[in-house]
Amino acid sequence: MGRKAYEVLLFAHGWYRSLLEGARISHGLASIIIRNGKVVTSLENFEADVEIEDGVITRISRSGLSGHPADRVYNAEGKLLLPGCIDGHTHFEMPFMGTTTADDFLSGTASAAAGGVTTVVDFAIQQSGGSMMQAVEAWKRKAVGKALIDYSFHLIVRDLKATDTEEISNIVSAGVTSFKVFTTYRKEGLMLEDGGILDVMRRVGQLGGLVAVHAENNGIIESNVEKFLKENMRSARYHRLSRPQEAEREAVQRAIYFSGIAGCPTYIVHLSSSEGRNAVKEGQLRGLPVFAETCPHYLIFDDSVYDRPDAANFVMSPPIKGKEDRAALWEGLREGVVKTVASDHADFDTHQKSLGKDDFTKIPNGVAGTEVILPVLFTEGYRKGRLSLNQVVQASSTNAARAYNMFPRKGTIAVGSDGDIVVLDPAKKVRLTQENLHSKIDYSIYEDYVAEGYPVLTVSRGEIVSEDNQITAKPGRGVFVPRSGYMPHKSPLFD
Repeated sequence: MGRKAYEVLLFAHGWYRSLLEGARISHGLASIIIRNGKVVTSLENFEADVEIEDGVITRISRSGLSGHPADRVYNAEGKLLLPGCIDGHTHFEMPFMGTTTADDFLSGTASAAAGGVTTVVDFAIQQSGGSMMQAVEAWKRKAVGKALIDYSFHLIVRDLKATDTEEISNIVSAGVTSFKVFTTYRKEGLMLEDGGILDVMRRVGQLGGLVAVHAENNGIIESNVEKFLKENMRSARYHRLSRPQEAEREAVQRAIYFSGIAGCPTYIVHLSSSEGRNAVKEGQLRGLPVFAETCPHYLIFDDSVYDRPDAANFVMSPPIKGKEDRAALWEGLREGVVKTVASDHADFDTHQKSLGKDDFTKIPNGVAGTEVILPVLFTEGYRKGRLSLNQVVQASSTNAARAYNMFPRKGTIAVGSDGDIVVLDPAKKVRLTQENLHSKIDYSIYEDYVAEGYPVLTVSRGEIVSEDNQITAKPGRGVFVPRSGYMPHKSPLFD
């Protein structure tokens, strides 16, 4: 079956349509027409007018909709109309390493909206000794009344002793079908032992869900950290050196083996190295349902940033690797081994980063990034000839919608889909300074970077949430997007 035919079949599927219609909520404008733009989906490029009514795309006309009234008409001549981006990896208001990320669901989704993101998938963290359902409910409380755009969750499993794998079915029934496990951060209480990871994968695979893996070898990291601290090597540079390529490759390979044993679709989050890319590719060539995401910071920078005076601002895990790794990740996107680009948005301000000024192990790990996904993909991917426009859409929207079972409600511009559209002006240049971005933090790691092509309008379910870099949405208009499990082993992303 061709991809188009599959999309039509999936969209018409009764249970899926019922799920979507029950979740639709419209706010703001009753109707909007975007005229004269170039529509770009994962498969096609064409000139058209697009009409959105009550939050849903109702008409797409290549001959124009000039005679149709609307509450707002936007002239997109010379601009691109892309499906709203889906950032599948954010950490808003997350407690970590003795502090909490600077952005909550208000400032975080404001940053996302300004960058053309219309849906985020955040990580609900099971507390030690707590149930998984308690984690989901706690994260819903964080988002309600704040989120400007739509949201869903992955569930981080950290304590199988406090519950059992049967509770995973309750989480899936609650609309959360993706789970995350860590192969590192033992001292922080996030790491799950191999047997626990396999148990989670087996149960999630049976239910038609996905398991995300933070893949770094904990033993390698802890051994290196102990050595560096003993030798009084404490600067941010040693964070990078403590987590080499081999630590990622080994853990990626292990996760892929577990995926094969359990029959569970698996995605490797924030892939950072050529070795990791090669391991994912090898798994795919063996026919295993594994894919990877990478992040904008790995596509822009190399590890020379750890020699800068502000090196602490670039400390995240996995750390940024070498120039050859950056090139390998772009190649992974081009050939489809790396399917998505997500932000891993977990930002900390200068004061928080200074907690590790004398010890790299105390620098809170994470950077901002949800606002720059599309500008980076367009500038570094499309403008520099690494990716086609369709591949930009695949990496920023459609593949994530497929992977997280939100397609075709999200991830495309089609009649019946949510009115989630970003209008990108290819001629607009913006320096990604702290002043021009919307995160709460007091710096930007992209301060010297100029994006060539930038979102000028972001529409979420028919409501303009950002226009000309100004946030126009009211807090709390975003809604939770429930997801259902796939038939086991049948995620469309892997067909």
